[in-house]
Amino acid sequence: MRLGFLGVLSGLVAAVVLVATPNTASAFCGFYVSGADSQLYNNATQVVMMREGRRTVLSMRNNYQGPPEGFAMVVPVPVVLQEDNVKVLPDEVFARVDKLTAPRLVEYWEQDPCAPPEPEYDMATGAVQESGAAPVPSAPGGKDLGVTIEAQFDVGEYNVVILSAKDSTGLEKWLAQEKYAIPAGAGPHLRPYVESGSKFFVAKVDTSKVTFKDGQAMLSPLRFHYDTDDFQLPVRLGLMNSAGTQDLLVYLLARGQRYEMANYPNVTIPTNINVKDAVRKSFGEFYAALFDSTLEKNPKAVVTEYSWDAGSCDPCPEPALNAVELATLGADVLPGKDSYSPHNFVLTRLHARYSAKTLGEDLVFKAASPIVGGREFMGKDGLERGSRAAGTNNFQGRYAIRHEWEGKVDCASPRRGIWGGPPSGRHTGPQPATDLAFAPRGSMQLTNVIAQDIPAIGIVAAKTPESASKAPAAKEPGTPAASESSNKEKNKSKGCSSSASTDGLPLALAFLGLLMWRRREDRELC
Repeated sequence: MRLGFLGVLSGLVAAVVLVATPNTASAFCGFYVSGADSQLYNNATQVVMMREGRRTVLSMRNNYQGPPEGFAMVVPVPVVLQEDNVKVLPDEVFARVDKLTAPRLVEYWEQDPCAPPEPEYDMATGAVQESGAAPVPSAPGGKDLGVTIEAQFDVGEYNVVILSAKDSTGLEKWLAQEKYAIPAGAGPHLRPYVESGSKFFVAKVDTSKVTFKDGQAMLSPLRFHYDTDDFQLPVRLGLMNSAGTQDLLVYLLARGQRYEMANYPNVTIPTNINVKDAVRKSFGEFYAALFDSTLEKNPKAVVTEYSWDAGSCDPCPEPALNAVELATLGADVLPGKDSYSPHNFVLTRLHARYSAKTLGEDLVFKAASPIVGGREFMGKDGLERGSRAAGTNNFQGRYAIRHEWEGKVDCASPRRGIWGGPPSGRHTGPQPATDLAFAPRGSMQLTNVIAQDIPAIGIVAAKTPESASKAPAAKEPGTPAASESSNKEKNKSKGCSSSASTDGLPLALAFLGLLMWRRREDRELC
């Protein structure tokens, strides 16, 4: 397969020692290196990708754990980038995307079986139903090594140079000459990128402009865009420095389109599972156990955890994305960029967990048909389970604690299994599972905390009185019951859409990998 730009860039950025504990690493599309004997770690990475036509916009957020002396990034890029192509992004938008797509824990109470029926509720709409610059001279010795500095500029805390190289050996020597510590054996990994004609984005970081928290440098996120036929995210180089298992979360945004893997098995996370009250205090651990069990049943699969209209959610852990946030993540540079309506975009979350034994190829994406699942929605066979094909994307990982009615039942025809909010009317809302790469693993037994079987992955609930809950009817908290006929699966959901907006144009930046460095001699920033 031809090595695409994302392959070039992501590949180099993907080899890293990610966290102190090898079995709870969060994948990074690159590798960190250091001078002397210091060890550098990346322990959190988020990748948000937009795709339309041949245009890909990639935004990446990382933090860094290591000594506070100077460090830098090295990123392969397809062309010579100029200052106008590179900007930093606000950090907050990444946390928003993570929470909106995270698996969520909800809590329902069975409503009074003798209460009169309410009008049917449309789960899709939330409505009540009626029945090129000139090269700059190279650094000393650069020409002799086949390395040329093509451009130089500053952006945010980054001092950027753009390099071209004639061969990987010369690039290695130039980086060593400039006091970058390259990991042993990196040369063969760099060679395909040099031979493909890539340039190299080298960003030295001025630590005086970086915020450190608990020994971690909170780097400003970066975004860049490019045009290519390939839509992929190479990650194999991330295994070069890591002996453990790595997690990678990729968030994909596209107008009216869901994406999944073209070269790995695809599976959706089991959803709409009733769980016991104990899960409330250990939801992240519960979900990690469910995710790992899903991969045991589906080896090498990449798991779809969320795919929904970007302008809505149901239930919503917080307001849905707005037009300004979409533009910040790349909508401003997409073809037909005048339309930023969140309801035009599908937000998909893919979760991969891999090691050197299970990862054979880089990640290649393909367009996929819409799916639904994980909603408080009743079909002919009861509450929908798993995922199924549909006309719109409304799929999420959702897990429920349910409290059966304990009051009097003194009517002739009680209606059981109608679920809603608490009797007090006060409700905390859904609880998202975040920081899943760091969730405890290995001690939770799913059979003891689920209130029903999970046939999709062969898990059987322990037979206790608490696990014998009635199958719930579909009813959103505080709303009437829903039926298959009432759900028209409309594309533009408005259940939790946000109309909030902020001033300012979105930032258009470019980045895709990090190669950490330290001065070997005096540790001064160059």
